[in-house]
Amino acid sequence: MAEYTDRELMVIAAGREIRDGELVFVGMRLPLLAFAFAKRTQAPGVIGLFENGIVRDQPARETLLTMSDTPNIPGALWSTGTLEIMSLLQQGLVDLGFLGGAEIDKYGNLNTNYIGDWRKPKLRLPGSGGGADIASLARRFVVIMPQEKHRFKERVDFITSPGFGDGARWRERVGLPGGGPSAVITTLGVYRFDPESREMLLASWHPGQNIESVRAATGWSLRLADGSGETPTPTAAELEIVRACDPSGFWTR
Repeated sequence: MAEYTDRELMVIAAGREIRDGELVFVGMRLPLLAFAFAKRTQAPGVIGLFENGIVRDQPARETLLTMSDTPNIPGALWSTGTLEIMSLLQQGLVDLGFLGGAEIDKYGNLNTNYIGDWRKPKLRLPGSGGGADIASLARRFVVIMPQEKHRFKERVDFITSPGFGDGARWRERVGLPGGGPSAVITTLGVYRFDPESREMLLASWHPGQNIESVRAATGWSLRLADGSGETPTPTAAELEIVRACDPSGFWTR
């Protein structure tokens, strides 16, 4: 069995969330590679959007350290501005967006603003960027982040990017047209959301983990999704694709 890093597994799991023909708000870091992985596997028709105004139907030929790196511009379908890209969200055209955060809670709400009381926080974070727009207006979004108990909380200190709020039918009550989070991918497992309660459920734990180790890194009483089991181990072919997209291992190793 080929050896792999937890980040390589996260890229592959995230890439599997992309469907062929979708318009995907790519973002930064591991989602850059998830987009490239999906393009080379099950979603050859995916189109990638970048917040800085770039639209691509093929990943950049070189590893990107930021979305504004020069290699992201040659070969782009469209090189425009942030306003035009964000208008695609407003029009309800974006199928999937990728997000991360400092904290997430059991209903998929993300915090990228404050740790502690927002009136006198222990730590100030970078803020929303386009995160709140993606969470509110994309047809669905996927979260990619490391898992630690202090980051997986029953309730985040501050909601920057809304998931399912306080649970069932919250998004409908507040008038958010987007579909909310569909998956959370961490260093320990993959999560889905209960269609009734909207609570986050453990769908799979990564090889080397188990239910108990994942629950130990979760700040609430974590329930299992129906049919939960171990995350599929990456194949040699899948790892070869990821490593071709990140040959120096900047993001994955």
